[in-house]
Parts: sequence; C-alpha cells; structure tokens
Amino acid sequence: MYELILRAHLTVLAVASERLERARHRLRDDRGQATTEYALVLLAAALVAVLVITWATAGGGAAKVGRLFDRVIDSVIDKV
Repeated sequence: MYELILRAHLTVLAVASERLERARHRLRDDRGQATTEYALVLLAAALVAVLVITWATAGGGAAKVGRLFDRVIDSVIDKV
C-alpha cells in the first residue's frame, strides 16, 4: 500500500515539475516583446500629444506657445 502511495506521489511531483518547467520556458520566451514595446511607445507618444494639444488649446496655452515661438524667432533674427 505504501509503495502505491509513494509511486502516486512521485508521479504527481514529476507532472508538477514538468508543468513548472514548461511555464518557465513560456516566461522566458521573447516572441512578441518588440511588438508590445512598440505599441507601448506609440501609446505614450499619443498620450503626450493629447496632453500638449489639450494644454495648448485650453487655459491660455496657445498664448504661451505663441510667445515661445516669438522668442525663438527673435533670437534667430538677432543672431543673423
């Protein structure tokens, strides 16, 4: 009886070990990582663009952008 329980226990441990090794292999797999990183970078760029557009069109941001461009253009003209 004890031998049967021991064999069953060892079989369960072997199956669990095999499943754990397959899970580790899947976690180490890098397929699709570049695509995911690219999508996250695009998402972050879109978020920044939306924030800048929101700031520039609301709350006086447009006037600040205009003053910034005026300063840059005046600086370039002074150096020429």
